[in-house]
Amino acid sequence: MALLLLLHLANALPRNALGVGLSAVHVHHGLRGEEADGDLAFVEALCERLEVPLHIQRADVRGRVAQARNAGQPETVEEASRAVRYTFFEQLIAEGRADSVLTAHTLDDQAETVLMKLLRGAWTEGLSGIYPVVLVPNATQPGKILRPLLGVHRADLIAFLESSKQGWRTDSTNADQAFTRNRIRHSVLPLLREYNPAIDQALANLAELAREDEARWQSELSRILPQLLLPGRPVRGGGRGVSTASGQPNSVAIEIDRLRALDPALRRRVVRTAARTLGVRLNFDETARLLTLAGLLTNPNNGDSSIARSGSSLHLAGQLRAQRSPREIRLFRETPLKSPKRIDSL
Repeated sequence: MALLLLLHLANALPRNALGVGLSAVHVHHGLRGEEADGDLAFVEALCERLEVPLHIQRADVRGRVAQARNAGQPETVEEASRAVRYTFFEQLIAEGRADSVLTAHTLDDQAETVLMKLLRGAWTEGLSGIYPVVLVPNATQPGKILRPLLGVHRADLIAFLESSKQGWRTDSTNADQAFTRNRIRHSVLPLLREYNPAIDQALANLAELAREDEARWQSELSRILPQLLLPGRPVRGGGRGVSTASGQPNSVAIEIDRLRALDPALRRRVVRTAARTLGVRLNFDETARLLTLAGLLTNPNNGDSSIARSGSSLHLAGQLRAQRSPREIRLFRETPLKSPKRIDSL
């Protein structure tokens, strides 16, 4: 409500400060019955009063969750709801009905996201939190998902709505502490603010630093990976045998000596990126096991200190296997995987 009202006020200035056509988007997830119907009616009435066009999408999130579970790729209700929303946003951009979609994520949302990722053991890409700008591929030119309120506290937006005498709707599930985000919002962050009243900004600063670091590493990886990742496996007489029947390489290898020449931070990223080319995300422990297999990590806590010899192998996440030869570490999938889900910030 606050984002829509702010954009509408800016567009209504004599000089049209934004200079854009403004419309609103509402997704009815089919989850909260009459409450959700009331949300839609509220948005429709507001958009009619403001003379703002409204795009409406109705979804069956529970059906999507059941279908994903039956397919062996379970999603939570929250994950499915988010996927439905962003699919619709991208559809609007792809169809030329929008150049950009703006969401009202706040500084509070950013802090909650970073803390939640931290508790789950995320790498720097996860600690990057909610990105202010996300490009959406399009046939003509990229569209954008924009988060213009990421630096604004939720309380300031509520104060703005109250001063504007603009009502809003509250999703009752936001108070349900069965959800991790709600426990962080209502229990964990209030406690942390007693130790550091600026903890929200500190976590948002961490996200910004992580995004910058991640962009730097991605640039470096793009430069060196073509020289490091070898498709398929070596064949007698020279060369490499590669099968791409599925449209993707089904195995990739890294020469151990070339991996050894890299610094530890780059080694980790190289092996994780190698797994990503096969559609698998490795966690910290799996990455450590893979580096141990290559003889490049001897941490006794990972339990695999004796496997760094030719002929050894590992079973990793997502049906990924790793095999050690005298010169290489080769990664391959035991069975084909579907394309990995797009991972994005909220």
